[in-house]
Amino acid sequence: MLKNFFILCSGVDQDIVQSCSNGEQNKYAGIGATVFFTAIMAFIASSYALFTVFDNYYLAVFFGLVWGLLIFNLDRFIVSTIKKRDNFKSEFIQATPRIILAVIIAIVISKPLEIKIFEKEINTLLLKEKNAMALTNKKEVALYFQSDLDKNKTLIDSLKSEISKKEKEVNDLYNVYITEAEGTAGTKKLGKGPVFKEKIAKHDLAKAELDTLRKNNATKIADLELKSKTLQTDLDQKVSETQPIIDGFDGLMARINALNKLPWLPSFFIMLLFLAIETSPIIAKLLSPKGEYDLKVEDAELALNNILAQNKHQSELQKTSDAEIYNNVYAEIRGDKELHDYKKKRAIELLKLQADGFVEKQTKSI
Repeated sequence: MLKNFFILCSGVDQDIVQSCSNGEQNKYAGIGATVFFTAIMAFIASSYALFTVFDNYYLAVFFGLVWGLLIFNLDRFIVSTIKKRDNFKSEFIQATPRIILAVIIAIVISKPLEIKIFEKEINTLLLKEKNAMALTNKKEVALYFQSDLDKNKTLIDSLKSEISKKEKEVNDLYNVYITEAEGTAGTKKLGKGPVFKEKIAKHDLAKAELDTLRKNNATKIADLELKSKTLQTDLDQKVSETQPIIDGFDGLMARINALNKLPWLPSFFIMLLFLAIETSPIIAKLLSPKGEYDLKVEDAELALNNILAQNKHQSELQKTSDAEIYNNVYAEIRGDKELHDYKKKRAIELLKLQADGFVEKQTKSI
């Protein structure tokens, strides 16, 4: 039963191959097994590749099954359409497009399996790339908000600087009226005279201005610091929002690019393995001599061609004979007086009807 299934997979004519020897049947069962297991590998490879795209087992298995059946049908078609000729060159020319197609299929099948085989190495590379992307993203987002943050910081520093300058001014005025009272500076008269009162009044005025400035600037600084915190919160939120996109950077294309960054030799040999598997049925058919099955197929085709040639020849003879018979019949009818009189009578009736119709139409138009 398994043997018959593999023979079915090879795409050969069941009736003809069953009449061949056991060895011939085993040859095509082996070819069919290769076609079948190649389709199984295509199913596994495509399911994994599609899972990295859809992240859903059911969709991946469904489309993987469709892809596996497609590869199975293509391989079966490729093998079944290669016919043995008496000339190897003509056989090779016939098989060349099929070999090219087999190479393409082998590459398509092998790539997802390579990704799965080297999954740990690929994950390591992707992790490094994700970390680099996260740092770059954080820098870009920070750069986007940096101008506003710097502007706020400059304004806060400016307001604090105003307070510091006013404090220095008040302190200087304090020292002036104290030294005036002590008689160590200014008029150098000990006591609280008119000059002292003038200087302390300036100090009190400056101190009042300082208190007002502190109050106003404190409000402004609080608003600016709140705005800075809001900007920082927005920055952190923007980084958090973009992080899932970076974390999701592990799709099929990203993994293929990461695979290309790994040493090429292991990946190349895996591809060669699938290439050998995919092209082995075609190569086996090309290199093997004409077998019993090929001879019987050629004999059946020759018999069919003979039947078609005979049918075509008979059809041509029948057409020629019928033409000659009808020529003779019409030649004899041409001299028949009864038929001549009948046709003349009917022609006269037709002409009369046409004349009556013409007169009637002209009468209506007047």
